[in-house]
Amino acid sequence: MATYPKDRFDEVPDELLRVGAHRAPAKKGRGWIAFGWAALATIVLVLAGLVALAALNDDFELGLPGFEASEAPLPEPEVIPTAEPTIAPEIPITILNGTPTVGLANTVGNSLVEQGWAGADLGTGSRANAAANDVEETIVYYNAPELEGAARGIVQSLGMGDVRLSDDFPGSPLTIVIGLDYRPAG
Repeated sequence: MATYPKDRFDEVPDELLRVGAHRAPAKKGRGWIAFGWAALATIVLVLAGLVALAALNDDFELGLPGFEASEAPLPEPEVIPTAEPTIAPEIPITILNGTPTVGLANTVGNSLVEQGWAGADLGTGSRANAAANDVEETIVYYNAPELEGAARGIVQSLGMGDVRLSDDFPGSPLTIVIGLDYRPAG
């Protein structure tokens, strides 16, 4: 190994506390300052994001004083006129049993025929089991707005149920799906 003659740069006084060419050893606690600045920046960014989110989205509330959502009055609900219940014996009615009770579609159909709904007769309408036997509520579906009165008339004759405009049953203008809530009238 080669040896080099010593010169003035090889002898460094001890009070300089230098390592390498120009580095002094790191002072104690120096890493906490960087961590503190990073934590402060994170908190500021999170708070700014929450305030911006609360300002842009009405569903988001901070729950802090000064950030309450404005109490705007809700618009009055629009009252949709409903048709008066009518009996329309000429309209074919499909009755679907959505319960585990065997023969309920026939029982309901016979009851409706006795009340003047000739469309519930087997010659005009149809009776069958629904695809599911756990339908929760009884619903009368009608496929055209002008049939709403007849659908409400069926609900009145059944003594229960609800009406809905739907194209789910294209083969029948009126379809009754008997649900688990059905209780025979009388």
